[in-house]
Amino acid sequence: MTLETLCRDCGSQPPPDAEACTACGSSRLVRHKELHRLSIAHLDCDAFYATIEKRDNPDLRDKPVIVGGRHRGVVAACCYIARTYGVRSAMPMFKALKACPDAVVVKPDMKKYSTIGHEVRTMMQDLTPLVEPLSVDEAFMDLTGTATLHHGSPATTLAALARRVEEEIGITVSIGLSYNKFLAKIASDLDKPRGFAVLGEGDARTFLSDKPVRMLWGVGQAMQQRLARDGITLIGELARIDEAELVARYGKIGHRLSLCSRGEDDRSIDPESEAKSVSSETTLDTDIADADRLRPILWQLAENVSRRLKKSGLAGEGVTLKLKTADFRIITRSRHLPGATQSAEEMFRVAEPLMTREANGRAFRLIGIGAHDLVEAAAIAQTDLFAGGGVTESKVEQALDAVREKFGEAAVMKGRGFGKKVEPQGPSKAD
Repeated sequence: MTLETLCRDCGSQPPPDAEACTACGSSRLVRHKELHRLSIAHLDCDAFYATIEKRDNPDLRDKPVIVGGRHRGVVAACCYIARTYGVRSAMPMFKALKACPDAVVVKPDMKKYSTIGHEVRTMMQDLTPLVEPLSVDEAFMDLTGTATLHHGSPATTLAALARRVEEEIGITVSIGLSYNKFLAKIASDLDKPRGFAVLGEGDARTFLSDKPVRMLWGVGQAMQQRLARDGITLIGELARIDEAELVARYGKIGHRLSLCSRGEDDRSIDPESEAKSVSSETTLDTDIADADRLRPILWQLAENVSRRLKKSGLAGEGVTLKLKTADFRIITRSRHLPGATQSAEEMFRVAEPLMTREANGRAFRLIGIGAHDLVEAAAIAQTDLFAGGGVTESKVEQALDAVREKFGEAAVMKGRGFGKKVEPQGPSKAD
């Protein structure tokens, strides 16, 4: 099977042995024996938040940029220049600035990032309805059967998409192309930034054999340690073990380990894939141990989550409280609800005693709240929460929402929310 070649800058197909594109002279060529036969892709926006900030402020173009809360926050994102200094997402800001003291720190603008992320996703959906978002800046695509419609192979269509995003939106993307989701996502990380990498059926097992097991879908730190105790650190070592033995050792995940280690993945692209949770959190300006001071912050975060649930047409059947201690220990506490809710009041009522219980003298640097086990909002039971009253709490919130929609978020608020306005740092997550 001969190599197939594609110029990422003009879309032409020069000879396999060409050092540069014979049509436009570009050296950005992608070559693979299965290039025009593969149709499952993963698109990832490069250093998304930081790239947008550089686009909007050209003075930042050649500087290390960190997006996040100043001093006491964490790194929400950083550019590739900052990464050369060892800065990484989720790193405490004081450590990031110690590693890269000349970095420019930019406050996150989540509304702007969300808008641009949806612009990219719309471009993807112009090509295929089979787009499965993973986050605001990455998604899977299935381009099977689109060659006639787009007058070219999926590879050609994807290269054109990358050019369109760069020209019309002003950011760059990296693309992984393969025959399943697992390998497409791995491929998108191989050639960043502005990358286009391919993993085919003919080379997947060889590629995976000497890679660490942490590259496998679903293998976190705990599973890495468990596998290491059994003498397994490389994917190729897993591939040599019979599936039945892996299931006997590790339970249900053993089946997934067996498939992925051989380059197999039976998951389809699901455009209806829904968020698993909606949450909001903030890093505090100073460590706080007093529950009375944490309470209004928790309330504002609950209102953030409530607004996002209503905007998305979702409701949560459970609530999670998140706290990070002064020594960076993370505490999470969850409770299931008797029914699904979008109500800030109900979420706060569940999370507040959990928070009060944990505020036993310890100081916290971060607090967050989330709704999980999401369902369609139509599943909410309109139960009267006021004894003997005819007005439900849900209707009270709807009335407040209507006032805020007309006059702004600060037009009306409950007394427990008075105080310094809380700005969530990093994304208000929908995972």
